[in-house]
Amino acid sequence: MNDTQHPSPMKLDEEAIARARLDVEDGAVTPSAGPWVEQIVDFLNDSLATELVCVMRYRRHYFTAAGMASTAIAAEFLEHANAELRHADRIAERIVQLGGEPDFRPSGLEKRSHAEYDDSKDIRQMIRANLVAERVAVETYRQLIRLIGDKDPTTRRLLEDVLADEEEHADELKDMLQR
Repeated sequence: MNDTQHPSPMKLDEEAIARARLDVEDGAVTPSAGPWVEQIVDFLNDSLATELVCVMRYRRHYFTAAGMASTAIAAEFLEHANAELRHADRIAERIVQLGGEPDFRPSGLEKRSHAEYDDSKDIRQMIRANLVAERVAVETYRQLIRLIGDKDPTTRRLLEDVLADEEEHADELKDMLQR
């Protein structure tokens, strides 16, 4: 290989590092965050709404599930509700780290959510509604992970963690539906 074929050496952006010493009130948002922070916060607020709607749907199903297999299935609904609440908390925390404000306004939750609330009374319909919501969450998080890519590695890893949980929930619900 001659000198013209060598890639340029990797270098840190010293100017960005110097700018990181400024604007300390921005916390974790440094110059390398780029122009996407506001849009990522918007995506995260939609994800927060989705998780909160899922918490409410799962909790309703937990309290209203009835029938022979309802005890075990209701327990699974409660476990999923608690997991969705943990997701919501982590997402809200990340929004704040990015300098945004988590949007918990009840009036807009269902509109911003990718998942739907469900008030089914039949346990199989409850399982199906939760499975549909988990599949929607899986697809949404996969798309967000691709969109965010290397623009915000911390948010991407958070969403990858949440995605893994949502995929597990979907598998569990699929198994319940097949019983």
